[in-house]
Amino acid sequence: MKRSAFIDRLATWEGFLFLVLVLLIVFNALNTPFFLTVSNQINLFQLSIEKVIVALIMTLVIINGEIDLSVASMMGLGACAFGWLFQSGVPAEWAVVLALCVGIAGGAFNAFWIAWAGIPSLVVTLAMLIAYRGFARVLVEDRGITDFPEWFDNLGQAAILGPFPLSMLIFFALLVLLYIVLQRTAFGRKLYFIGSNRDVAEYSGVNVRRIKATIFVASGFISALAGILFAARVGSVRGDVGLGFELDIITIVLLGGVSIFGGVGSITGTVLAILIVLNLRNGMALANFTGHLQTGALAVLLILSVMVPTIRDAGQRLWKTVRGEAN
Repeated sequence: MKRSAFIDRLATWEGFLFLVLVLLIVFNALNTPFFLTVSNQINLFQLSIEKVIVALIMTLVIINGEIDLSVASMMGLGACAFGWLFQSGVPAEWAVVLALCVGIAGGAFNAFWIAWAGIPSLVVTLAMLIAYRGFARVLVEDRGITDFPEWFDNLGQAAILGPFPLSMLIFFALLVLLYIVLQRTAFGRKLYFIGSNRDVAEYSGVNVRRIKATIFVASGFISALAGILFAARVGSVRGDVGLGFELDIITIVLLGGVSIFGGVGSITGTVLAILIVLNLRNGMALANFTGHLQTGALAVLLILSVMVPTIRDAGQRLWKTVRGEAN
């Protein structure tokens, strides 16, 4: 019985991703002796930590049947708002708080047009992708802002607990929190419900607007936080912070099994996809593949990830047929 349950688990999309991850780790480990070192594993996460933090909240957005294309631009705006405020004489502590408030305000602005005005999130967030990036460039123009306080740089560069910097601790804490929200709360069940059929959810008395607004405000806040963490890690702020990160973030979430149409997906699948993408990038880098080839590989993954529902359904039908024949 236990063996059958284990096999059934492997037959899921998450099980398939787990097998892919194991094969990828084995291949990378055989390809280079440096891959499994602690420093490389920490570096593997650290170089993309801001993207994977945003990927966690993007999982909830897409499960809810929406999309937020403005997350990377909000990362840039949050970072640039912090840099501009600090350069203008605002203490760094208050600059961080105010930059986070910018993220909340941006998320609330998106939420108004999507949840209350009824404009599709694809349209709203595509427009805000351009607008937030423009605001970021207005704040810092073409210059870079540096010379932040040492304590701020340490937030992104120094180990806080064991070998882990603050950004990784935030990732783990957010992972646990969102897993509990999705799997153990009424709010999480309503997210799936709305993503599956918004009209039915509304007729059932679910406050769809409030839930969608909550998700987009959270997306804005976490994106701005990720932008500030990025600024701390690199020690500088420019108008192009986070430029193009949307590709990696959306690829991770869809590859993790979250349906682009909403109502399907899990944090577990997203985490497995994060590990696959990070190991793929890291392995290609250690093998001296150029950044363009790495981006091309992610583009192929994005195409495949959109096909996840079709592949998953076909695999499940095949598995049921095989089990039926075996019985």
